Amino acid sequence: MTSKKVIELFYDVVSPYSWLGFEVMCRYRTVWNIELKLRPTFLGGIMQGSGNKPPGLVPNKFLYMTKDLNRLSEYFNVPMRSPSDPFEAMFQKGSLNAMRFVTAVQEKGKGGDEQVERVSRELWRRIWYEDKDITEPASLSEAGIKAGLSDSEIKELLELSNSKEIKNKLKSSTQNALDYGAFGFPLVVCHLNGKPEMFFGSDRFELMAHCIGEKWLGPLPDKQAAKL
Repeated sequence: MTSKKVIELFYDVVSPYSWLGFEVMCRYRTVWNIELKLRPTFLGGIMQGSGNKPPGLVPNKFLYMTKDLNRLSEYFNVPMRSPSDPFEAMFQKGSLNAMRFVTAVQEKGKGGDEQVERVSRELWRRIWYEDKDITEPASLSEAGIKAGLSDSEIKELLELSNSKEIKNKLKSSTQNALDYGAFGFPLVVCHLNGKPEMFFGSDRFELMAHCIGEKWLGPLPDKQAAKL
């Protein structure tokens, strides 16, 4: 069997399109011959570093995004609906505390990114389905509990997330994404023959599959494979 292709997924839980990309890549982890590496990153740093503007700050883009997410939620089978005050959730509160918490989970995690995956998913669910906060310690604790972490683990992670070590690790991940040419999320980087190939967005999976020599079976590969 050929060695697995390494694929990095840079994301931030404040980004709904990142949630779609995250779920698809997690589903294909066992379908394609890949090693998926999750890269929690701070989208605010990407926007500032690249000089980009979030779609929520452009009125027509924001109106389109709201309708688009409803369609994508059904297509990708990801439970999603906009917060009651998207501007407050995305720009006033933001995701810095949440992404430091996820980074701490990855730092302390054992056996790969399983805990990172579960915690990230719960944070996405809070902001993009349940219309709940993801910035306060109590909010992060609740997400951690739902992800299967113990009270003692969560307490340790909350303390660690405020450490210089974790802050620097998140900054480093953000800079790595910028070095690849990031200007938004999700960002998927496929390493092919020692060369990184960057894909932006949650609508490039078919092209990505072509580039890495795999087959795109749609957003629900298990169901599609069962039909073949």
